[in-house]
Amino acid sequence: MLAPAHARHLPTLRALIREGASEGSFDRELATNSPESQLFFTNLRQALLTGYFIVEDARGVIAREPASGYVYWPADGNEGTRPAGFGLFKAFGLFGFELWLTALDPAWRGTGHGHRLLSALFDTPAGRRAWVVRVQRGNNSGAAMEHLLALNRFVPVRATPSMRWLVRADAPCGLADTIRTAPLSQRAHH
Repeated sequence: MLAPAHARHLPTLRALIREGASEGSFDRELATNSPESQLFFTNLRQALLTGYFIVEDARGVIAREPASGYVYWPADGNEGTRPAGFGLFKAFGLFGFELWLTALDPAWRGTGHGHRLLSALFDTPAGRRAWVVRVQRGNNSGAAMEHLLALNRFVPVRATPSMRWLVRADAPCGLADTIRTAPLSQRAHH
């Protein structure tokens, strides 16, 4: 079951993100208490409160991008317990949304819940317009994530030493080519 994420879910999201960062699924910096990590989690809290994530482009211009998030429980009626996973979408330029961050508690992995989580996420308003996902390479969950994304019709379109970019098969025309040829940011959080 999915429910909209809000600021009360931040401790769970922080724990899952930090755990994923320590495994290499997200930027490893997020597993620390560095100023950058603290800024990221402050910005994440703000996004959960307002629906906007603050971003800085390559020129140093600060902007607000629409963001929406969801938390996941394996069965109905578990709202009082800690969510088992989450997904956060962030606007991706003029092309809709990117599934920007997602995680599933390790206790629930390998039991079909990753597939259920992603299917439910892609059935939300933002998820139906989510064309892009980036997957960190060199971690234990990357291959499983790519398999689950393939079940949701995502195909790899670009790979760097640290990440693979996937685009959904029914994405707007030209998006895959744009990703293949565009200069990419050196930092990403998943």
